[in-house]
Amino acid sequence: MKKIVSLFIAVGSWLTLTSADDDFCSVRNTTFQDGENITYKVFYNALGLYIDAGTASFTVTGETFNNKPVYHIVGTGTSNSSYDWIFKVRDRYETYIDTATLKPQKFIRNVDEGGYKFYENVTFNHSTNSAITNKGVYKVPECVQDVLSSIYYARNINFNKYNVGDKIPFSMFLDNEIYDLYIKYMGKETVKTRYGKFRAIKFKPLLIKGTIFKGGESMTVWVSDDENHIPLRIESPISVGKVKVDMMMYKNIRYPLSSMISFR
Repeated sequence: MKKIVSLFIAVGSWLTLTSADDDFCSVRNTTFQDGENITYKVFYNALGLYIDAGTASFTVTGETFNNKPVYHIVGTGTSNSSYDWIFKVRDRYETYIDTATLKPQKFIRNVDEGGYKFYENVTFNHSTNSAITNKGVYKVPECVQDVLSSIYYARNINFNKYNVGDKIPFSMFLDNEIYDLYIKYMGKETVKTRYGKFRAIKFKPLLIKGTIFKGGESMTVWVSDDENHIPLRIESPISVGKVKVDMMMYKNIRYPLSSMISFR
């Protein structure tokens, strides 16, 4: 249940792949727009039964940052009040993404998880390939992403270019470190969620072992097989039990959700 929002990304290791790294800096936004709002339910399973443990939501607003048009994206994660006595979560993530390049300009993380509180504020200077945080200045790759911008970067990957088993890399800056990540394309299939049945694109991010996740390619993500590439479902074992995240509501998406086969 910990780090509801960060269930959508995973820290991994760089692997050599086919033509993917040639396209690392060329991804542009064709999937989301100003005003998009998507809400998810987080379910936790420890004894064979999934319980409604919390909610995550993501909103996109068009703004200006440093005289540049940006998408201001906010992701929040909240445990249900009935679950707070076990593990209370109140997380807020923000990123400001250049509308033309999808490069993050600023990232803010403000989390409260089971009494653990952490605040991070990062400004990216892409002319010097640096990230300025409340702890120092760090060199970063040219097209680095943050935790939240990574989700929207991944949504704009053209999966039709890849074969099943291909690994698609990108770099992410988190906790004053650079992480080289990949997602492994697993093909297309039909997925039935709490919201409905969809044609979906399936992939697996590589996780490193930590206090919550078991590591390896244990997490599975399904996104809508249409022009929106909305994350529909995420499943992963954790240190105790399993988590499942389902899309439950959407507003102002860029295209019709044509991948939906049936509602509930």
